[in-house]
Amino acid sequence: MPATRRSTAPSGTEDAAPTEMRVLKKYPNRRLYDTRTSSYITLADVKQMVLGAETFEVRDAKSGEDLTRSILLQIILEEETGGVPMFSTPMLANIIRFYGHAMQGMMGNYLEKNLQTFVEVQARFAEQSKGLYDPKTFTPETWAQFMSGQAPLMQGLMGNYLEQSKNLFVQMQEQMQAGALFPGMPGFGAKR
Repeated sequence: MPATRRSTAPSGTEDAAPTEMRVLKKYPNRRLYDTRTSSYITLADVKQMVLGAETFEVRDAKSGEDLTRSILLQIILEEETGGVPMFSTPMLANIIRFYGHAMQGMMGNYLEKNLQTFVEVQARFAEQSKGLYDPKTFTPETWAQFMSGQAPLMQGLMGNYLEQSKNLFVQMQEQMQAGALFPGMPGFGAKR
C-alpha cells in the first residue's frame, strides 16, 4: 500500500485531504524518474514541485536510499550560482562552522523556525496585497500608493518577526542553561 502524507502549503497550513507521496527514482546515470507520470524529469521539474508545495521523496533506484535532501541541495546550488544568490559568503562560512559543533542541532532548529516565521510574515503581506495585481488597475502610481500605505504594516510585521526570532534564541539559551539540551552532561545546566 502506498504511503500517504499531508501536503504542506507554503503558508504552513495543511491541505484538507492527504495526498499520495510522489516518488522519484534517481538512476546511476543521474536521471530522475517520476513514478507517478512514468517519465524522466529534470531538476527544474523538481523545483516546480517544491514551488507547488507537492509532497515527494527521491529514492536511489538500486538501494532505495532517501536522496531527497541531496536533490534539494542541488537545486539550491543551481539557484545560488545562477542569478542573485540568497546567501552571502560570510553567511555560508558561518553555517559551515556549525557542522560538527555542539550547537549544530540547535542552529538547524533555530534557522528552520526562523524561516517558518518569515514565511508566515510573507503570507500575511501577500494577503494584504491581494487584488493589487489586477492588470486593469495596476500602475506604478498604485504600487507606490500601496507601499506607502503598507509601511506601518511592514514595520509591524518585521518587528514581530524580529521579536519572535529574538524570543526563540533566548528560549534556546535558557534551555541550555537549564540543562534541557544536554541532560546528564557535567557543566551544562548544573548550577553550583
